[in-house]
Amino acid sequence: MQVHQLKSPEGSRRHKKTVGRGRGTGHGKRCGRGQTGQNCRSGRGVLSAYEGGQMTLLRRLPKVGFNSKWPVRYQLVNCESLNLFENGATVTPELLKSRHLIKSLSGPVKILSAGDLKRKLTVQAHSFSKEAGDKITKAGGTLTVLS
Repeated sequence: MQVHQLKSPEGSRRHKKTVGRGRGTGHGKRCGRGQTGQNCRSGRGVLSAYEGGQMTLLRRLPKVGFNSKWPVRYQLVNCESLNLFENGATVTPELLKSRHLIKSLSGPVKILSAGDLKRKLTVQAHSFSKEAGDKITKAGGTLTVLS
């Protein structure tokens, strides 16, 4: 078989519908766009949230809470994951990144309390949950809060 003998599978390529070429084609006059109005014209048409001049739902509902434009997104690590390291090791964000426990060094790291910690570690992170801090100190380790 050669390149000029290749054919695409049946039904994989559809012809573009030709519209506006007279009533005999079945796609004449209004070209399959329905009746006249905003949606039959070229351009965008009616926006999805538009309700005909009525106050939109988004503006009618009460606003609750606060959403920061610059939220602090912590990279979360569970206590159970820290069992990968040897006893007495110093766990830093760089070490967590090398073991693929966090994605990048640009964001702050928070240690959470899920699971049991069986190693004595010195853990450096930007934040600790209260229970995670208790688990690390109970296992004989120490905490260092990075700024």
